[in-house]
Amino acid sequence: MRVVITGSSGLIGAALAASLLADGHEVLRLVRGETAEAGRARWDPEIGDLDPTLIDGADAVVCLGGAGVGDHRWSAAYKQQLRDSRIHGTALLADTIAAIPHPPKVFVAASAIGYYGDVPDAEVDESSPPGTDFLAELTVDWEAAADTATGHTRVVHPRFGIVLASSGGAFGRMLPLAKAGLGGPLGGGRQYWSVISLTDAIRALRFAIEHPNLAGPVNLTCPHPVTNGQFARELGAALHRPAVVPAPAFALRLALGGFADSILMSQRVLPKALVEAGFTFEHPTAAEAIKAVTDGGAANR
Repeated sequence: MRVVITGSSGLIGAALAASLLADGHEVLRLVRGETAEAGRARWDPEIGDLDPTLIDGADAVVCLGGAGVGDHRWSAAYKQQLRDSRIHGTALLADTIAAIPHPPKVFVAASAIGYYGDVPDAEVDESSPPGTDFLAELTVDWEAAADTATGHTRVVHPRFGIVLASSGGAFGRMLPLAKAGLGGPLGGGRQYWSVISLTDAIRALRFAIEHPNLAGPVNLTCPHPVTNGQFARELGAALHRPAVVPAPAFALRLALGGFADSILMSQRVLPKALVEAGFTFEHPTAAEAIKAVTDGGAANR
C-alpha cells in the first residue's frame, strides 16, 4: 500500500508510520516547511497549499494533525488554534480528495471521544448524539470537514480515547507523577475514563484502513471503561506506588484552565463499530493496557 500521513511527528502518527514501514508499505509524510528527506513532502494547510499529485492514486490518506488539547491553558487564542489546526488540514485534504481523478480508497480523518461531551454513567457508542461543550462542538465540525470526501472515498472518523503510552500524550505526562506516588484520583474519581493502548490504537487504525466495510465514526477505546478512581488504583498497583491522594477539581481548574473540564468529565465509551467489524483487542481492559506500558511491552515502544 501507499499511505499518506499528516501529523506523523506526533505520538500516534509516528507509531503508525513505523508500523506500516515495518510491514513493507510505502509511507509519505506530509510535513510543514521545506524538506529534502525521502518519504516526506511539504504542505501548508493554513494557506491551502497541497500538491494534489501527492495523494492522487494513494491507497489511503490518514489525517492525524492538530494542536494538543493538553499542551496549554485554554485561552481564547488557544481554543482557536485547536480548531484551526484540526479543521484547516482536514478540510484541505477532503476537498483535494473530492477533486482528484484517482482518490484514495479510504480517508481516515482523526476525531475524538470528546464528541460525546460529559455523559456521567451512561454508556455511549457511535450512534449516540454529540455533547454541547467546546470539545464536542469542535469535534462535530472536525468530522464535518472530512465529510466533503464522502462519495469520493470511504471516510472513517476514528474517535480516539485516552491513548496509553510511556511517552507522549496525556498519559505520558501523567506517568512520572504516578511513579513518584502522585497518581491518585483526579477530582472525585467517579468519572469514567475510556482508554486504549497505543498498540491497539495503531492496530485499530490499520484495521480501519484495510477493512472496506468500516466507515463513519469508529470509537478507539478498549471495551471495558473504568472510573478514574479505578484507573488510578490499577496504575498504582502496576507501578507498586500509592494512588490514594486525590487532586481536587478546583486545583485542576486553577492549574489547567478549561482543559481540566475534559479530564473531569465522564465518558463511558464503547467501541461498538470495531467489535462488530471483528476487531480483537490485545489489551481489552485498562489494567492490561496499563501493564503493557509500565512493563515496557509493545505499547511502550
